[in-house]
Amino acid sequence: MQLENQRLLVTGGAGLVGSELAAQLCKKNDVLVVDDLSNGIKDSIPKDVEFVEADLTDRESLSEVVTSDLDAVFHCAAADKYVNSDDPRTQFDTNVGMTQSLLARMDKVGVDKIAFTSSSTVYGEAPRPTPEDYAPLEPISIYGAAKSAEESVLSVYAHSHDFTVWNFRFANVVGPRFGAGVIPDFIEKLAGNPEVLTILGNGRQEKSYMHVEECGEAIKHVIKCAPDETGPMHTYNLGTQTTTSVDRIADIVSDEMGLDPEYKYTGGDRGWEGDVPKMRLSIEKLGVLGWKPKLSSDKSVRRAAKQLVSE
Repeated sequence: MQLENQRLLVTGGAGLVGSELAAQLCKKNDVLVVDDLSNGIKDSIPKDVEFVEADLTDRESLSEVVTSDLDAVFHCAAADKYVNSDDPRTQFDTNVGMTQSLLARMDKVGVDKIAFTSSSTVYGEAPRPTPEDYAPLEPISIYGAAKSAEESVLSVYAHSHDFTVWNFRFANVVGPRFGAGVIPDFIEKLAGNPEVLTILGNGRQEKSYMHVEECGEAIKHVIKCAPDETGPMHTYNLGTQTTTSVDRIADIVSDEMGLDPEYKYTGGDRGWEGDVPKMRLSIEKLGVLGWKPKLSSDKSVRRAAKQLVSE
């Protein structure tokens, strides 16, 4: 699919990935952003796009923004894994229900192309590096279970309703304008107490971190280049070939803030229930399409930390 002169909808366009995608896509396309601002930041939305504040779990709002003039949908909206973690049923029902309703509405008005922001959490604790065809998927968090269920619904529409689906399983995506995750958490803690930094777990959790700018570029590249003959459901891992430990993130954030705090740990090998301690995705399939990240995991963390500290 060519991404020029298209009418595109970005759901969750006030969030980290959604706002970056909207900014990149609006340079050559007509972009509509919809977000209920429950997780997103309104100031993150590019000035050159149309914005509708709406909740996509509401059918009337869904009908307003999903219309027949759309060429494709970029579905980034979600009840985030850092939100409603104490109410897993609501998180699961909200995410899966919203995606099902969105797809049904698209089918009704004849819009049949969708890019979906999934997550590495669908794999659970899998061997590393984890390829896209790893099975069975055994998520260990409600967020991962919801993403896996949403992928299944997308597969139904790809194979039974003639949709084209681009399904992206992300590593940890980092960047500016983001209020959740380990980097903003460390910055907030150190701003409150520069002497001591409390780290969830043992600090040895180690994952792949990808900068949001490169995430957006990779999504666009796959949509332009994924071969049609591979079928209607195109699943790609997005990440880096390297990993960064939580201790290393603490070092980078402290350095960017000009601090040298004492680290204190809550203990255990997980930061929270459902946390995957070690994660690195295989990105060989992405490489076959001719795209690879320029930034390592450490450099992605460094760039995001620098941006967030300077905000």
